[in-house]
Amino acid sequence: MKKLQIISLCLSLFALASCSKKTDNAVVSVPLYQVGKAISNTGTLPAGSYKGTMLAGQTYTVSGDITINAGDTLLIQKGVKVNMTNGANFIVNGILVSLGTSDAPVTITDPRRSKTTGPSTAASDSTYKGGWGGIYCSNTSKLVVIKWTHLDFGGAALKALPFAASAGLAVGNQYILYFENPNGVFILEDSWLYGSPDDATRFYGGYLNIMRNTMEKCGGVGGDGFNAKGSSIGNMAYNLVIGGATNGTKTASDGTTAGPCQFTMYNNTYINDGYRNTGVYGARSGSVEIENNSRALVYNNLIVDCDFGVRIAGGPAGAKVYLADTLTNTTGPIFKTAYGYNYNYVDNAAMAGQIVPTSVAQAVVTHPQSTDIPNMAAFLGASYTFGLVYDGTSLVGKNNPMFVNYPLPAAANFWVTQASVDNYNFHLQAGSPAAGKGTTNSALIKPITTGIPIDPVFGSSEITLPGADMGCYQLNGNGNHH
Repeated sequence: MKKLQIISLCLSLFALASCSKKTDNAVVSVPLYQVGKAISNTGTLPAGSYKGTMLAGQTYTVSGDITINAGDTLLIQKGVKVNMTNGANFIVNGILVSLGTSDAPVTITDPRRSKTTGPSTAASDSTYKGGWGGIYCSNTSKLVVIKWTHLDFGGAALKALPFAASAGLAVGNQYILYFENPNGVFILEDSWLYGSPDDATRFYGGYLNIMRNTMEKCGGVGGDGFNAKGSSIGNMAYNLVIGGATNGTKTASDGTTAGPCQFTMYNNTYINDGYRNTGVYGARSGSVEIENNSRALVYNNLIVDCDFGVRIAGGPAGAKVYLADTLTNTTGPIFKTAYGYNYNYVDNAAMAGQIVPTSVAQAVVTHPQSTDIPNMAAFLGASYTFGLVYDGTSLVGKNNPMFVNYPLPAAANFWVTQASVDNYNFHLQAGSPAAGKGTTNSALIKPITTGIPIDPVFGSSEITLPGADMGCYQLNGNGNHH
């Protein structure tokens, strides 16, 4: 049916173009894609099953869980605002598509909350308490596409299981996004996640493209940003993660026997991550975490004032965090965990001593890389044994990446409380030492395309290739467009 609708639209446009003269300058308006019947915004939408289309530019108020049944599709057109009340969730057993645009994004929010700027702590900022619920997708959900969408103030605790979960879902969970279909597709592109009490996302399977997003204030006193588990496979690239409680991006093969979790993580920018974790220091990261038999390729990331650099977890089997898969495998798409060309800037000695994470609370197996900035292989020397404590004091304040607008060196503890973008600008200045220092060598880092459809509506808009400049903003205009 979808193909027939597209073909019919194309034929109609062709007919209009054929009827016009060559001298005509008529502009043909292409109608927005619509699925099924329009959903009325008259009155409050109560809990129930929904399908069809939320129409462009309209505001909807939701008072209970919105359920999309298996086989049904709910499409949200550009410029829609959805006010979620009573901790309501989206329960997706079918297909959900949110099609915001750069000039007319979709917004899903708790209308009681407003964004704040400046210093932020879990104790003082209600952003970390959870407002509306989340988008919970079962193992019958074949496709979720979220583009140019604000997901603000999510994470109200689940009052009941929305479906018979096959992975790690429980009453009381406080995620914004949850997906568990190992054969499904999840696309999150060019969107914003603002505020959550726990992990902003949990993926327990599927083919994922997580690209060009901005994440602020996620995790109260713990919780990861983009947290992929199970047999999830895909990309996390060109994302800006600022002020996360613990890891910005993480992989772990938890809760599955279907195969290892495998991700490329490239050209992300991590700012001030890792400082609201009230657990044991050293048992969580502050930027990138690869653990529990998962594999990853980690390149071209810009890590600024984070608690830890790229951490490849080790430790005894059976520990809460244990050995990542660092072996050479015969099956892919990632055959061996590899990392390099990552850029680190730190403003105190504690962070400097964890650019190459050490075995503070649990063993790590992160090897110093000569392609990183600073060159940690040269700094630590050939005799260094990974995991051992070292003195990185001389690295403090070195290699300022030269953001367009952000105070570096930062004042003491500024990185602990500055957890949102506010009016800062994390693009690189033209003379930045981080410009041109990444790798675009496809033999080292290549995006995963397996299982990820390319489609303006029912797929990824673009799998952006690795860029030469460190971090999510590229001087040529590619990458993150926020």
